Amino acid sequence: MNRNETLEHGCFYHLYNRGIDGCDLFRETTNYEYFFNLYLKHIEPIADTFAWVLMKNHFHFLLRIKDLSGSSDLPGFKNLEGLVKKPPYQYFSNLFNAYTKAFNRKYDRTGSLFEKNFHRKHIATEDYLKQVLLYIHHNPVHHGFCDHPSEYPWSSYLSCVSIKPTHLHRDAVIGWFDDLGNFNYCHDEFTRIEKWLAV
Repeated sequence: MNRNETLEHGCFYHLYNRGIDGCDLFRETTNYEYFFNLYLKHIEPIADTFAWVLMKNHFHFLLRIKDLSGSSDLPGFKNLEGLVKKPPYQYFSNLFNAYTKAFNRKYDRTGSLFEKNFHRKHIATEDYLKQVLLYIHHNPVHHGFCDHPSEYPWSSYLSCVSIKPTHLHRDAVIGWFDDLGNFNYCHDEFTRIEKWLAV
């Protein structure tokens, strides 16, 4: 666990944080939706997302910081130079600040909402990528919100097993497991182990 590790372009990270003092980040459905839309606005331009889960008082993302150097031909980037020069953590800071302001305004509260310095852990191998992805999708099972990742609406699991359009890099994720059948098998096995450990 390293809160201060530099986010390097082209690298994979497990990024996570929670509400300050464990407070709730999401009180109702609209909160989850608003946070995720802000995530797409602030983070999608600088990172590829492979897995995510939003829990009541914390969240997890598996992502890769885009390598934007020499990519001036990317569509949709009008100010690519600014994206390259601004450090990646600044985009996350902007996300958290924007959500905190809206949340505080809605619930008539003041002060910080997120713990200072979000956690980020570098991922260097495909095996580790798969383990982190399984961990993220099973977070709701681990915390007792459901019996299987398919039952929880605020994670990337349902996007992985769907054919609907998604911002998630679904093909790459399924490729890590060879095919959708093995993706499902690995999740079912992880669920079985999770339940066994909970007994």
